[in-house]
Amino acid sequence: MNRRKFIKNTGVAAAAALTIPYILPSGRLFAATGNRKVNHVVLCLFAGGVRNLEAMQKAEGNLLRNILPGSEAISPDIAGSMFPLPAPGTPLLNNGTLFKEFRYSVGPTGHFNGHTTAITGNYTTTDLNIKMPPKFPTVFEYYRKHNSPTNNALNAWWISNMLGPYPSLNYSIYPGYGAMYGANYMQPSTLFSQRGFNNLGNPKTFTSSEKTAVNQLREQFNKGFALSYSAEGGMMNELEEAVQLENFIQQTFNEAQSGQYANAWGVGYMTNDMVNIFAAEKIIQQFKPELLVVNMQDVDIGHSNFTQYCNTLRIADYSLAHLWNTIQSTPGMANDTILIAVPEHGRNQQPNTIQDSNGRYALDHTNDQMSREIFCLVVGPSGVIKQNQTISSVTGQSIDVVPTIAYALGFDHEIPGGLLPGQPLMQAFV
Repeated sequence: MNRRKFIKNTGVAAAAALTIPYILPSGRLFAATGNRKVNHVVLCLFAGGVRNLEAMQKAEGNLLRNILPGSEAISPDIAGSMFPLPAPGTPLLNNGTLFKEFRYSVGPTGHFNGHTTAITGNYTTTDLNIKMPPKFPTVFEYYRKHNSPTNNALNAWWISNMLGPYPSLNYSIYPGYGAMYGANYMQPSTLFSQRGFNNLGNPKTFTSSEKTAVNQLREQFNKGFALSYSAEGGMMNELEEAVQLENFIQQTFNEAQSGQYANAWGVGYMTNDMVNIFAAEKIIQQFKPELLVVNMQDVDIGHSNFTQYCNTLRIADYSLAHLWNTIQSTPGMANDTILIAVPEHGRNQQPNTIQDSNGRYALDHTNDQMSREIFCLVVGPSGVIKQNQTISSVTGQSIDVVPTIAYALGFDHEIPGGLLPGQPLMQAFV
């Protein structure tokens, strides 16, 4: 397939702007001197602001029965409003280590700040510009620049929902890093939606702003093919890799349009969080990436509805277990993958003034101490990750996630000093 035909074909998805993967150059990669613990890491940003009081302390009963052991009854008024889900399986804690009192210690407790911290390993402050890539390199850039020379962009994926400027977290403006070391990006909830079908599959008249978005995406594809080979500039994707991506996108779109994803997990519905995790599973099965980051955000309904906050928290718990089961049933990923789940921040101790139908008050996240209290779950092979271990003391913080991923994939010693203030979560490793 030639360049002109590929760009023409990908143009059908341009109206969805940032909903399909960027086609990025694979970059010049450098051999790592460290020893890998596993060959794959999946990070889940879970799940839109989660308060430890409900998640870890079970204030409303055990809402995370796929993560935590225990059958503590869920408060009756909340249980009566919950969507049906299959019975929980073996708790994920049995397969790993739970840092029960993790911390998001510095910076505003906002979604983009929290995501940026988890993905760059550096806390952000009030000067964060949501219209620009982060100042510090992302985990994708560290992986792509400092890892094995045999790997390419198909091994790194960033999958987010459509709340906020999350595509900006693909790569940074830090000197020596940047777009050439970014990941492929997908926004599944837009790609799979009926509106997405209409935009992708049918002609339409574009507004001036939509034309700008289309042209920007087309330019991104063009740049990917136009980059020259150079020692510092990195290498572009091989045509074969670009065609693999195109075929994957087209197949995914066709399957979604035909209705195959309307009830993909057989539970009768698919929330946005389920769709995000389902897309991550499709990528895992197709490409077996070495690094994949996916987020969930439905829990953010906590701003206006406490009962549904609890409901979506339970769905996020189920979705995370579904993701782990898919990893464990995928040859090449099974028993060779570490899954990390961590909220980007918590929620306030005091509620706001909005009541739901059960008279429960909703919760914001405005920098109080409780909004900094989160957890971190690390699961993986028994020979690598300590199993069924709960660390109840205040241990670890958000900036430790990137160093932990670098340690697991063996390129931690290649990262220049001073870039990562955090430390690997060594208590989780055998």
